[in-house]
Amino acid sequence: MNVEKLRTVDDWAAYYRHEFGLPATERGGFVMLPITSRACVIHLPTERARAVRELLNSRDIRVPVLARQIRWSFVAYPDRRPDPEVVEMLHRIDIDIPGVGSAVMLPTGMGRWNREGCNWVVPPERDGLLPPLSSVINAALLAGGNRE
Repeated sequence: MNVEKLRTVDDWAAYYRHEFGLPATERGGFVMLPITSRACVIHLPTERARAVRELLNSRDIRVPVLARQIRWSFVAYPDRRPDPEVVEMLHRIDIDIPGVGSAVMLPTGMGRWNREGCNWVVPPERDGLLPPLSSVINAALLAGGNRE
């Protein structure tokens, strides 16, 4: 599919499904990535997210990453739900993992500027496997130290 020819939200949802295997849907005029047993996200404050991305890169773990004004969202495969103690620790450092049934908005453009106000820092790869959520959580806990 040619990104330049995508015009509608439905076109973009089909693009995400076809090119990247993401279960994207149209909802309310936007492309949404539902949180399911196949795909999830973890939201991190921008500074910590940059450190997490560097740490994952150093381990050759590629993660699709969406940037918003003050938070980045890492797209992962939900290999297991973290223990309640880990979830509490993540909340204390302003990291959130939305549950199954929620969704995250995907951009209708691969560039920096689009109507959704988010962009891909690291776009998904064609036929790329999503990294396990546990790897992203471990990196998030390691990368930030006690700076925040």
